[in-house]
Amino acid sequence: MAGVWVFRDGVPHLLERPKESGRRTKLIYSPTNEVVTSHEILEVRLGNHGWVPYAPDDPEFILFHQSPSSVMLIAVPRDFSKIRSMHMYDIAVKTRHVFLVRDVSVPRVV
Repeated sequence: MAGVWVFRDGVPHLLERPKESGRRTKLIYSPTNEVVTSHEILEVRLGNHGWVPYAPDDPEFILFHQSPSSVMLIAVPRDFSKIRSMHMYDIAVKTRHVFLVRDVSVPRVV
């Protein structure tokens, strides 16, 4: 059973899709401190570092790879609003020192 259990007056209730108060994490392009807000920005920024779109017949995901001989792929949903923190962390791990994931609900101390 997927969802979140909440307790009201001591009675557990399953929420199938909890309401989100907004995305808490953002994908940041660290050289310019820019928030990535679209596929177009992501494709340009990844392209600057050797990643190119890979076009399989997948209607749900866009894939990027570094070279034909590379086994590393980055997969993101075609609908940018469906990109979650797991996709952001995948990008950040595979492009170290280029992208980072930041929690925007916590003030950043410099």
